Amino acid sequence: MIRDVPVPTGTIPEHTMPHELTSQTAAAKRVPQFSFEFFPPRNDEQKLVLESTWQKLAGLQPGYLSVTFGAGGSTLNSTRETVNQLLRTSGVPVAPHISCMAKSREMIHELLQGYQADGVKRLVVLRGDRPQGISGPGPFQHANELVAYIRQEFGDAFRIEVACYPEFHPESVSPQTELEYFCRKVEAGADGAITQYFYNADSYFRFVDECARLGVTIPITPGIMPITNYTQLSRFSEMCGAEIPQWIRRRLEGFGDDGAAIRDFGLDVVQSLCERLLEGGAPGFHIYTLNRANATILLWQRLNSSAA
Repeated sequence: MIRDVPVPTGTIPEHTMPHELTSQTAAAKRVPQFSFEFFPPRNDEQKLVLESTWQKLAGLQPGYLSVTFGAGGSTLNSTRETVNQLLRTSGVPVAPHISCMAKSREMIHELLQGYQADGVKRLVVLRGDRPQGISGPGPFQHANELVAYIRQEFGDAFRIEVACYPEFHPESVSPQTELEYFCRKVEAGADGAITQYFYNADSYFRFVDECARLGVTIPITPGIMPITNYTQLSRFSEMCGAEIPQWIRRRLEGFGDDGAAIRDFGLDVVQSLCERLLEGGAPGFHIYTLNRANATILLWQRLNSSAA
């Protein structure tokens, strides 16, 4: 899951009803482009799970694999180790998450120099959570400041992805201020954006439409969370502000402990969401895998079959 925090400044004009990216809609169905997100393993068992997962998903020819810091920004060393392992063995480009988590600009600079030397070409830049053991204000308070710093120090060495929120972030003052903050990240030098996950396609179409009205032209890739465990999904959504529509929530609650029924229903829901997004012009999908392969593979198979 992407986590970032908007800064309330200024005013953005209210937008009228969205359209579904009609200027981007292809005449025929397109084969979707995928990227997959992992979190760093914390023990030997999780390492084995991740290794099995990336080996399966790398065969789907994703555009890249991303690696998070984990909850609380507590896994910096593990992130670096996981990125290096994937770079050496997966055959797929790897994008580490970089957040405003450092004690100093020198720490960030050293980290980025290391990634550059390792062959990293893409970053996912977020405000994120401060790491355990680091307190007080850091050198960067918000992601747009970090994006600007990376551009200043490294030029175009990295493609920079940032976060955005088609729905309402729990720390946002208003949708308008959130949109303005996203525009600040774009102005600072972002090349692309990944959304927080959502299950209402209209929220994505409206957000992209509003961005276009403000002159934002970078690709905005939907973040997709497979539905495999309702309790876990509900907890994640409460934390990050992603809405589970009531019709989905009630159906999932009705399945109780029937894990197979939840997974089957969840796959149908997410497939329909992705098909509508793709038909509406979405550039691809960034899948929050939670280090599991099966739901992502099934979704990939269905979407590629329907596009054939």
